[in-house]
Amino acid sequence: MEQTRIEFLEGSLRSDPNSTFVRYALAMEFANAGRSEEAWTHFEHLLTHHPEYAAAYYQAGKLLVRSGRQEEARQVLAKGIEVTGKQGNLHARSELEAALEELRSQGH
Repeated sequence: MEQTRIEFLEGSLRSDPNSTFVRYALAMEFANAGRSEEAWTHFEHLLTHHPEYAAAYYQAGKLLVRSGRQEEARQVLAKGIEVTGKQGNLHARSELEAALEELRSQGH
C-alpha cells in the first residue's frame, strides 16, 4: 500500500523534528484534509518555536478564521505583520495585512 502524504511527512518529521518546512507541509496537509486541530498543533509549534518562519502566520491565521477563532486569527496575523516587517519581507507582509483587513471588514 502506498504511503499517504501525511504518513510520509509524519515519518520525515520523526526523522528531523526541527524541519520547519516538513512541519509546515504537514500542517497544510492536515488543514487541506479538514483536520483543523491537528493542523493547528503544527502551526502553533512553528509560531512558538520558529517565530521567524513567516509562511506559517498567514496559513495559521486562515485556519483560525475557518475554525471560528477570529480573535486568535487577528493576533496571529498581527504578529506575522510585525515579523515580516522586521525581516523586510514586503510581499508576505502585504498578504498578512490584506488578510487582517479582510477579517476586520467582515466585522470580526
